Amino acid sequence: MKKIDVQVVLIACSLLWVGVSSGQRTEKPVLHGQNWVAITGKPLAATAGALVFAKGGNAVDAACAMLGAVCTMYDVLSWGGETQALIYNPKTKKVLGLNALGVAPAAATAEFYKAKGFEYPPADGVLSAVTPGTPGGLLTMLAEFGTMSLEEVLEPALRMAEGYPMDKETGDRIEKDKDKIKQWPYSRAVLLPHPGEAREAPHPGELFRQPDLLDTLKKLIDA
Repeated sequence: MKKIDVQVVLIACSLLWVGVSSGQRTEKPVLHGQNWVAITGKPLAATAGALVFAKGGNAVDAACAMLGAVCTMYDVLSWGGETQALIYNPKTKKVLGLNALGVAPAAATAEFYKAKGFEYPPADGVLSAVTPGTPGGLLTMLAEFGTMSLEEVLEPALRMAEGYPMDKETGDRIEKDKDKIKQWPYSRAVLLPHPGEAREAPHPGELFRQPDLLDTLKKLIDA
């Protein structure tokens, strides 16, 4: 498959806005780059992009690495979400739009939900789920415009799934939503490692591990 040098990639992932507490606000200087810039909402994820650039990857390789890292780190944005991307090709001087949205199951009809007693599909839970769009979007971008292998671009995400220091922003969001999280036994076991304590969510700086996600990503690479 033909590879091209892609200079600019903008990616947006569907998520719920997570506000930053005033105590965590820091001055953010204007960033300048001579050859590339890697920016995400998570510093560790931006580092993933920088590492890929340092290894000779192009903008799509770096974007895929950052997307994988961000999906591994956010509690409200994950591999089960959706992705949109704009990719500029300097050779054709055209912009490609990628819309990697999930689709509802075939049986998720209006009649189905009405029979369950819902006027509208529920906001959360298994009956609100769609087929994840992000994995397919990442694979498509990498196959069409990347230069590196899936294993190479997902290496930072694999390391983060093994364990990364929880940031205060995400930990506080998990703590705030813990009553909802407790409805789901698996989510409770992963996201609330301190049951019964005043703070059940991971503490800032605590190593947060996701072994099942790690296994899933490895299977995605092997496939």
